[in-house]
Amino acid sequence: MAFNHLLVGAHDAFCALSAAPVTHSMPMATYSTTGRPPRGTAAQHSPRAVLDRLAGGSSRAERITHTEHLPPRPASYAVWPHQVRPEVIAAVQEAGIAHPWSHQAQAAEHALNGESVVVSTGTASGKSLGYLVPVLSTLLDGSEAPNGRGATALYLAPTKALAADQRRAVRALAAPLGRAVRPAVYDGDTPVEEREWVRQYANYVLTNPDMLHRGILPSHPRWASFLRALRYVVIDECHVYRGVFGSHVAQVLRRLRRLCARYGSEPVFLLASATAAEPALAGERLTGLPVAEVAEDGSPRGEVVFALWEPPLTELQGEKGAPVRRTATAESADLLTDLTLQGVRSVAFVRSRRGAELISVIAKERLGERDRSLASRVAAYRGGYLAEERRALERALHSGELLGLAATTALELGVDVAGLDAVLIAGYPGTRASLWQQAGRAGRTGQGALAVLVARDDPLDTFLVHHPEAIFDQPVESTVLDPDNPYVLAPHLCAAAAELPLTEQDRALFGPATAELLPQLEAAKLLRRRGRSWYWTRKERAADLTDIRGEGGPPVQIVEDGTGRLLGTVDASASHTTVHDGAVHLHQGRTYQVRTFDLDANVALVEEASPPYTTVARDTTSVSVLETDRSIPWGEGRLCFGSVEVTHQVVSYLRRRLLTGEVLGETKLDLPPRHLRTRAVWWTVTEDQLDAALVHPQQLGGALHAAEHASIGLLPLFATCDRWDIGGVSVPLHPDTLLPTVFVYDGHPGGAGFAERAFATAREWLTATREAIAACECDSGCPSCVQSPKCGNGNEPLHKRAAVRLLTELLKGSPEAASPPEATSPAPVPRPAAPPAP
Repeated sequence: MAFNHLLVGAHDAFCALSAAPVTHSMPMATYSTTGRPPRGTAAQHSPRAVLDRLAGGSSRAERITHTEHLPPRPASYAVWPHQVRPEVIAAVQEAGIAHPWSHQAQAAEHALNGESVVVSTGTASGKSLGYLVPVLSTLLDGSEAPNGRGATALYLAPTKALAADQRRAVRALAAPLGRAVRPAVYDGDTPVEEREWVRQYANYVLTNPDMLHRGILPSHPRWASFLRALRYVVIDECHVYRGVFGSHVAQVLRRLRRLCARYGSEPVFLLASATAAEPALAGERLTGLPVAEVAEDGSPRGEVVFALWEPPLTELQGEKGAPVRRTATAESADLLTDLTLQGVRSVAFVRSRRGAELISVIAKERLGERDRSLASRVAAYRGGYLAEERRALERALHSGELLGLAATTALELGVDVAGLDAVLIAGYPGTRASLWQQAGRAGRTGQGALAVLVARDDPLDTFLVHHPEAIFDQPVESTVLDPDNPYVLAPHLCAAAAELPLTEQDRALFGPATAELLPQLEAAKLLRRRGRSWYWTRKERAADLTDIRGEGGPPVQIVEDGTGRLLGTVDASASHTTVHDGAVHLHQGRTYQVRTFDLDANVALVEEASPPYTTVARDTTSVSVLETDRSIPWGEGRLCFGSVEVTHQVVSYLRRRLLTGEVLGETKLDLPPRHLRTRAVWWTVTEDQLDAALVHPQQLGGALHAAEHASIGLLPLFATCDRWDIGGVSVPLHPDTLLPTVFVYDGHPGGAGFAERAFATAREWLTATREAIAACECDSGCPSCVQSPKCGNGNEPLHKRAAVRLLTELLKGSPEAASPPEATSPAPVPRPAAPPAP
């Protein structure tokens, strides 16, 4: 989260968790935009006025389902702690910051007192300065040490781009301190000739968890002087570390703490996030240490207006003749065009690189029809651009030369683009945390901001735009991670043993599952016990047992046919659905099509192409129950949580038109089945419940199937996941339960905490599912309620009305709450893999 915006003054912080929002209903005025963007007054560019003009006309006004008003908030100032070096305070003042905001000073005080701390305040609230001031002050103290290297600090970012952005910010702020602060990036892009200098001389190293896992920790003797002097570890955008990825990072941090102790240091952890629920608890899970919390935002914020926008239904027909709603991509392109014509600086966030390019292209074409000079004032921003290109786009956006930007989440995580007038969000980004991160990019002091969520044709989006309380009256999601997941822990125990032999004392550090796993790893001949220690026994690198962003296994290489150029890799677990024969693959803004997927060689050969469609894989799935950990009665039925084995097979893929989502056809595939042991939540119903719900036998399969699809679509509202992270199966008579059953399972070996969260919030989750189906205006089911884009059965059978009756009856017997279950899972045996470069 770059703090460059602070160098030119204090900008608004759009904080989702502070100040209770106030519902505001607005009259929508008709407005016609022609010619060049108006200069206008501040009142004309107020968020209310901008939204009035966007909603001009009766058809447009009807698309706004709700508006929310967040009132302005004044700044709260403080003074820096007395321990901060005067030279650092002078450097901050030279940058134009006379006084810190209250949360910055509080975070710095915790850090300087040796307490790990998480600062969780709004986007663009200057969290970076809160941890950089104590870090720079400590580095300056260390530079005056008579002997040795002096103090060091480590910065971890989830992306390379954010680390590079932060280095530029540090250099700018620390310039008056001279050679006392020596920041350097150390990641997979760092040239070999520079790496030795970083190890020996840099005292502020910026990297990512991947390089820490596979590069720094396994080579710790070469980093001995750095680790011995390590005082602070900064973990930026810590809300990103959730699910399986977060669980891996938690164990990487435990390995780091273990090696630091070996070299005699005990670093303080400084965490930052604009969107974390229970930030102190999340920080403790991630680091394994007590973490203080600073969550009261002292930064100023202007008025914010947030609108929920639902595109209209079209005359097109989708699967099974279902109505098709206008795509969020096309709708957002129109809105970005209108905002540019108004002279409003805006960003449209979209989930895919192709979507970002499409919005930019459409907006340019439509602007060009009005005034050719306007077309050059809109661009796309996505992963794959050179850093220089990104910086040029950011400068153009800040200066006003560029009015509109269509961007992927590459712009979400901390890159400095605060100060916009409006943000469009093309489809719910999967979590409230990401929603507020993106919306928070808009806002300038005193002027306020507009945010618009444009719904996709999807059950979750449909539910949210008709249930605004699910966004505005709820905190961001809990950070779900499970460092004790044996599928995560086992390879890190091996990596730790390769770094230093494991001992009995390490059990407390790595968690209670360690005692059970060590004998199993010994039996698998991965570790060998000698006396009271365990040693790594293989020639292979233990760190290569797992890719922390996946779950291990050899990745599939994506190779350009004809040239032999390696374009990238994809996790083995995702390869069947993403690089099957005929799949459309995007890489750095270019579109390729898979010509051949060689399963034996783990290679997908692709060729550049421009098909007018995208592809969506479909698979068939079956589930068998391995162990039931918790089971509670729901009336005559039951709600259960436990371990399952999922067998699934990709059988075909759909071709969908890019802008409309219209189904163009389906192509069969012949791929082998795959097996997954994971965690699931499932519920059963009895014959009496079916009779009470008036669900006839011929409707049962469709009712269960519809409820399964919708519940998967709604689960991201309650667990920090995406619908593609989870799967489901519905069976009219399951062989293990002997009853009609619906399963929802984690799509990761050993589980990722999503099904566990579903069990704990089942009453609220399934109530929202029922409401989403019932509220949809279609007759018999559509993508907005019960149809799924990844259904292996062609969305057949589905019975919308029977699903509503079934869920209504099920919920009559639901308890008030279900307590979280104990997490248990069969222990894995990791296998060496060759992960992609960090």
